[in-house]
Amino acid sequence: MRWHTEVQIGGRPISLTDPGYFIADIAANHDGELGRAKDLIWRAKEAGADCAKFQHFVADKIVSQVGFERLGSQVAHQSGWTRSVVEVYDAYHTRRDWTQALVETCRAAEIDYMTTPYDLEALESQAPHVAAVKIGSGDITWHAFLDACAALSKPVLLATGASTMEDVEQAVEVVLRRNPSLVLLQCNTNYSGSEDNFNHVNLKVLQTFAIRWPGLPLGLSDHTPGHEAVLGAIALGARVIEKHFTDDNDREGPDHAFALDPATWRAMVTASRRLEAALGAGVKVIEKNEVETVVVQRRAIRLRFDRPAGHRLTEADLEVLRPCPRDALDPRSIDLALGRELGVAKLAGDVLRWTDLT
Repeated sequence: MRWHTEVQIGGRPISLTDPGYFIADIAANHDGELGRAKDLIWRAKEAGADCAKFQHFVADKIVSQVGFERLGSQVAHQSGWTRSVVEVYDAYHTRRDWTQALVETCRAAEIDYMTTPYDLEALESQAPHVAAVKIGSGDITWHAFLDACAALSKPVLLATGASTMEDVEQAVEVVLRRNPSLVLLQCNTNYSGSEDNFNHVNLKVLQTFAIRWPGLPLGLSDHTPGHEAVLGAIALGARVIEKHFTDDNDREGPDHAFALDPATWRAMVTASRRLEAALGAGVKVIEKNEVETVVVQRRAIRLRFDRPAGHRLTEADLEVLRPCPRDALDPRSIDLALGRELGVAKLAGDVLRWTDLT
């Protein structure tokens, strides 16, 4: 089964050798207000995001009221919600009649528009407007939906939270049967924002993915506090980064508490770009900013004493001291210089060059 090692999203190449692509997941943080949604797009752009992403669902197509009632209580990050799961999903969904306004705002802000669709109708309505389709972790076993997403022939971003390697392998196979443009995202789906989540984000799974699918573009959909996990993921090969985005962590709503705000988002992007620069190409060379230090930090073979032309060199004649001019002999050549005659007179402290020897 084949896959692309480079994926294009909004004209941006996504591969191991390209800079990271940052997705600001606005999700439900518009709080049901179109004006807020549009404002958050602009704020995400200013904070350095490459993409503003939403989530399209309607309550009765993503959750079962009966099912949650029979659970007896809300669980995980939902335990702190003051309303039922169904009521929250109904209140915070992205309205489908906003689409044109959101797309136009993204175009004006020069940021990519994307969404996570959670039903087939949402997928159909959003497909004409997105350059890629994001699939949430919870749908990794809904193979019919994965197949429908893959059939659009747009890049697929597949999150893999709360899943086993077998779950991931099956889902990847479903997508790749139709579509070789896949980005695989490591994810932990505990949205509590707890510091303890660092113990469970399991970034080294990215290495496992890289071994299983060499060259497949990888990423991280992250819900840990701050951006330390993001930096680790980039160092391990992630090139798509998704984090929730808000303008105020104290607002009421399901996603605000664990999201980054404009200042922390900008700090994440800045730190990530520095890390990308620091990672380099992996080829060991003398870097451009080291050229002068090669001279001033390395040692050259130098004469301890004044010596006339024709003098045969001994260990007593030589020492190795900084600096080392580019044409000077360095200490690796001392055994080759010993026993050779000077072709010219040398003064104490002079460097030794091949042209000085006969």
